[in-house]
Amino acid sequence: MTTFLLRGMTADDLPAVLRLEHELFPEDAWSEEMLRGELADQPRTRHYVVAETDGREIVGYAGLSAAGGQADVQTIGVRADRRGAGIGAALLTELLDEAVRRASEAVFLEVRADNDAARRLYERFRFERVGVRKRYYQPSDVDAIVMRRELSIVRRAPVGFSREQS
Repeated sequence: MTTFLLRGMTADDLPAVLRLEHELFPEDAWSEEMLRGELADQPRTRHYVVAETDGREIVGYAGLSAAGGQADVQTIGVRADRRGAGIGAALLTELLDEAVRRASEAVFLEVRADNDAARRLYERFRFERVGVRKRYYQPSDVDAIVMRRELSIVRRAPVGFSREQS
């Protein structure tokens, strides 16, 4: 069994990630410019990771946008022949952990209405359907299901202040 590890995505990963992006999402793949723009905002508002085999082959990737107490899963992709090995769950766990590190109160995402496997993964991670964006994915006219997950954030009082009233 081949193992994998997660690490931060860099510009050097773009050729492999773009090949995978076009393989996984041929109708609505992100462009190189879009991905470069996302990476340019790391670590300020973005967090992108790749899943890499022990042979240093990229088999998955994911990205998060987080600002103002809210986070959005930008993308998750796992190579078709590696699905079912826990890579998607590991990538999503990393994104949720990062959202917590950034003090996000909720995480949102859009998933294609015809992507049952991805929707089941998100439901397993306690995402709930909150809306639909009609014909969001183009040119295929497929709806996007908008999902949300609340996060448990431990609130701490600012340094020098106490929650107790005298």
